[in-house]
Amino acid sequence: MMKSAGAALVAVLALAGCVTTEEAAQSVRAKWIGEPIDRFFVENGPPVSSYALDSGGTIYTWRGGEMDYVRPAQYSTQPGFSSPMRVSEKTTTVTARPAPGVTVTRSSTTSSSFGYSAPVTTMVRPPQNVHLVCEAQITADEQGTIQAVRISRDTEGAAFSFSRCGEIFGN
Repeated sequence: MMKSAGAALVAVLALAGCVTTEEAAQSVRAKWIGEPIDRFFVENGPPVSSYALDSGGTIYTWRGGEMDYVRPAQYSTQPGFSSPMRVSEKTTTVTARPAPGVTVTRSSTTSSSFGYSAPVTTMVRPPQNVHLVCEAQITADEQGTIQAVRISRDTEGAAFSFSRCGEIFGN
């Protein structure tokens, strides 16, 4: 009981520290709206593309935190079935003559064996190639001041987190 309660507490605390994409978006907007776009790029890296707006502003696509890894296969191990390693049998026959002209024959067979129970391991999920990334669309006015930030792509995080953007932007 105490062990399962402790495990549940650890799981709750781990998830409590996880940031969702929306929480990451709120945090990055609070930090960067009204700031110079150049400061964002100096701190986080250059944009991958830009689109000039008729109003004189620009929409930048920024991508960061890219990382590839292989998620290992997941296995399940269940108790196996007993496999007899050795079987022995013994048959005993007893003949008796309880009365003249009467013969009774009794046979009995006993068997014994011993074996082992081998666990059975089954692959539940094969290994997977995982690509982590955070991508944002950042709108700046003609003076280069950030007016809006929208997270356009956010994968799971690298450290058991729900949001790669949350990890990148320090949430």
